[in-house]
Amino acid sequence: MAANPTSPLPKLSLPSLLTLLPSLFKVNKFSDAKSLLLSFISFDSQHTLHKHLLHPSSHLPQPTRAFYDTAIGAYSHLGNPHFAVPIFKKMKRLKLKPKLLTCNTLLNSLVKHPSSHSISICRELFDDMAQIGIAPNVNTFNILINGYCSEFRFKDALEVLKLMEGFECSPDNVTYNTILDALCKKGRLNEVRELLGDMKSRGLVPNRNTYNILVHGYCKMGWLKEAAQIIDLMTQNNLLPDIWTYNMLINGLCNEGKIDEAFRMKDQMEKMKLSPDVVTYNTLINGCLNSRNRDEAFRLLDEMNDRGVAKNAVTHNVIIKWFCKEGKIEEAKNAFQKMEVDGLPPDSVTYNTLINAHSKARNFAEAFKMMDQMCRRGFKMDIFTLNTFLHALCMEKRLDEAYHLLNSASKRGYVVDEVSYGTLITGYFKDEQECRAMKVWDEMKEKGIIPSISTYNSMIGGLCKSGKTNVAIDKLNELLENGLFPDEITYNTIIHGYCWEGKVEQAFQFHNKMVENSFKPDVYTCNILLRGLCNDGMLERALRLFSAWISKGKEVDAVTYNTLIRNLCKEGRLEDALILAKDMEEKDLEPDRYTYDAIFSALLNAGRSEEAEEFRERMVEIGKVEDHSSQLEKPEIAGTGDVSVNLDSASEAFSEKINELCTEGKYRDAMDTYEEAYQKGVAGNTKGIKYHSLLALGSNKNNNNPCTAFWIPKWLGLPFILLAALIAICGNFLTGACGCLCLTYLSHCNGYMNPNDASPLEAIAIHD
Repeated sequence: MAANPTSPLPKLSLPSLLTLLPSLFKVNKFSDAKSLLLSFISFDSQHTLHKHLLHPSSHLPQPTRAFYDTAIGAYSHLGNPHFAVPIFKKMKRLKLKPKLLTCNTLLNSLVKHPSSHSISICRELFDDMAQIGIAPNVNTFNILINGYCSEFRFKDALEVLKLMEGFECSPDNVTYNTILDALCKKGRLNEVRELLGDMKSRGLVPNRNTYNILVHGYCKMGWLKEAAQIIDLMTQNNLLPDIWTYNMLINGLCNEGKIDEAFRMKDQMEKMKLSPDVVTYNTLINGCLNSRNRDEAFRLLDEMNDRGVAKNAVTHNVIIKWFCKEGKIEEAKNAFQKMEVDGLPPDSVTYNTLINAHSKARNFAEAFKMMDQMCRRGFKMDIFTLNTFLHALCMEKRLDEAYHLLNSASKRGYVVDEVSYGTLITGYFKDEQECRAMKVWDEMKEKGIIPSISTYNSMIGGLCKSGKTNVAIDKLNELLENGLFPDEITYNTIIHGYCWEGKVEQAFQFHNKMVENSFKPDVYTCNILLRGLCNDGMLERALRLFSAWISKGKEVDAVTYNTLIRNLCKEGRLEDALILAKDMEEKDLEPDRYTYDAIFSALLNAGRSEEAEEFRERMVEIGKVEDHSSQLEKPEIAGTGDVSVNLDSASEAFSEKINELCTEGKYRDAMDTYEEAYQKGVAGNTKGIKYHSLLALGSNKNNNNPCTAFWIPKWLGLPFILLAALIAICGNFLTGACGCLCLTYLSHCNGYMNPNDASPLEAIAIHD
């Protein structure tokens, strides 16, 4: 019974193979011999054939030239060119000449299955061919040029092009198209033009592939007008663009948001009897959705159905992605289910899109459900989706789930990277779980994942915020030892850490040392140091730093000015603060609300109420504060300290000053401040004065002189004053009690009195 020719060849021993092959070579059955070798090599896990070819055993048949030649072709065909190269070298030493086809097969295999030195080996083999007298053909040169172009080594590729002349070998369209394609991929379109000129000078006419390469290159660079001109040029040269040509141009137009032009191209291709395919429709639908033209996108879907163009997974993924982007998760889930109804199983892109959307929407239960379903179907989350999921969990402080996800992802064979670990490390530090963060760091190192500069910055930032800047310095040294280069974030984080701990001198020492190592401080560095100096009470030094900084023409921002102005106001240096505020205004930098409050309060405290009002009005004009001036027309009696009412800025400033003076025990100054506020017409709303300040005013003992201060309504008048005076005579203790009693009584009365019945608030002091 004859053997089935399609059945696999029986497994041979090496001696049997060596006995059988010569008989096949003798009758020129080289194809059968190669098939036999391919079958044997596939099962030869110990590489016995390869060892025999390089070091023939004396008791076995010796390899012939045909044997070596066929073996080179077989190893190359199986994608093992690095097994074939030593056999080629062996033939060269034995002065045996392989066939040109075998050499080209080996060169092509090296290019298609590259290693770190594949192209260098190709060039070495090319030189070996010349030494043993094998003349290359155009295919040889094209393979070599393709190898150089795959690594974008254009200089070497062009040198090979020139080398062809020395071998009397003329380049063809494949030669030029290979180089043109690589140049277009890198956007080197000026060199493309030069090469096209060289191509035409050799009498070569661009073919459809040439034009398609140019259209693709121009579209990638956004040169859509030039790409359209290429299509016109094709028709002028009697080369009709194909569907691939139009799809590339339509894709380029959609990427640029030129949807109308993309539709015109669709109309043009239809006039040329080219029917749009699923790629055309997918591109246009995606473009419409990105341009927020939902109706047109769904009209195209209907058109696909009418024309019998079957949707593919990409079509559904485009729709699902759009629903997710719009936050329409339910619609995305429905589209997902319809995909399966249409007989198109979801792919990796589908699942990654939905998991991403559920993560961002904090629908973690659905995200985990999708992840499990994805795993059952043999798909894996991509690294972007995994990191988005981890980030969302960390933002919600679901750190245990994030940690479990990271561990399970690694166990399931998902790719995890330094960003995955860095995300969790940052999450733990934000939740003040320093030990857990350090544990994850150690686990990352144990798994051989090398931290990036971003991951180191997460660790350094967390340590600095935990008050462990010295430990952060150790991490800085570690990253330097690992050959990484710190960036501005690294340096600024450590400088901020020292300032945060109140170690301003160490912050400056570190800053100066880093400047010596080519670190260039930016405005953030300056702001960190300024804030550190001001917080440490070194305002003069901060001002010197500011002057030195701007004298070098370096950038400053609103934060720089806000920091200095607030601290100048705090120190009572109003004129200096106003100079900086004017300078800030000239630079089109706006003060923040805190700076505005500081300047406004300082002007009021200096008795410059008109300037304060002008400043307030200017801030109202630029929208930094709201205009509450109408509230001044309706003064209210001081209440129990309810601060829920929106205070106008003047009252707020005075209230803060009164509270501060009371806290410091300066009760007379507090009363004087209130009198000043009243005289300036801004004391109507005193609800910003805290209750403890009112009580303190009612029982103050400034300089050991008993003094009862309180506000009284006119209708109580003299009887209440006499009662207070009588009780006050009884001593300091009763004075305080009286003050508290009176203030408490008045604060209760406040809710029942008509504000118009109240007299101007009076401060009454009774001394012994």
